[in-house]
Amino acid sequence: MTPAGRRIVAAAEELFYSRGITAVGVDLIAEHSGVTKRTLYNQFGSKDHLVAAYLTGRDQRWRSLVLAAVDAGATPAEAVTAPFEALRTWSETNTRGCAFINALAELPDPSHPAHRIAANQKLWLLNLFKELAATAGCSDPATLSTQLLVLHEGAVATQPLALDSLPACIDLARVLVESSTSPQGAGTLPFTR
Repeated sequence: MTPAGRRIVAAAEELFYSRGITAVGVDLIAEHSGVTKRTLYNQFGSKDHLVAAYLTGRDQRWRSLVLAAVDAGATPAEAVTAPFEALRTWSETNTRGCAFINALAELPDPSHPAHRIAANQKLWLLNLFKELAATAGCSDPATLSTQLLVLHEGAVATQPLALDSLPACIDLARVLVESSTSPQGAGTLPFTR
C-alpha cells in the first residue's frame, strides 16, 4: 500500500469507528487523510473496498493479539480463555464496542465485502474457541465454543455502557472451561439444554 493509501485507511479507521460507516462519506475521509477524492478512488476503487480494507486491518491486528495471548497461556485450559485476556488489552484503546458487530449492523447485505470480513472474523473466533477447547480436552468443544463466543461478544457489546463486565465474563469463561475439563463436569456444561 502506498503512503497515501495508508493515510486514507488510517483516517477511515478513525472516522468509521468513531462516527459509523454509513455516516462518513469519502469527502470527509479524503479531507482527513490529506488526499483528493480522486486519489482515494484510485487507491481503493470505492467506499465499499475502503471499508473492507479498514476491517481487514483491524482483523489482522485482533487476530495477532489473540494468537499471542493463546501462545502465552501456561496450560491448554488457559489458552481457551486467552481471547478474553486479549480483549482486556484491546479494550484499553477501543472503547466504542466492536467494529465488526457495528459493521454487521450497518451493512446487513451478506454480499457486501465488508460484511463478509466482519462475519468471518466472528466465525474465526468461534472456530478458535472450538479448536482450543478440543486441545484442552473439554468434553463438548462445539457447545463450549458457542457459549464462549456469546460470552465474549456480550463483553464487547456492553463495553460502551461502562459496566466493566469483562472481569465477570472472564471469570465465567474460566468456570465454563473448568467444568468441561473436570471429571465431575464432563458432559454437564452450565447453560446446556
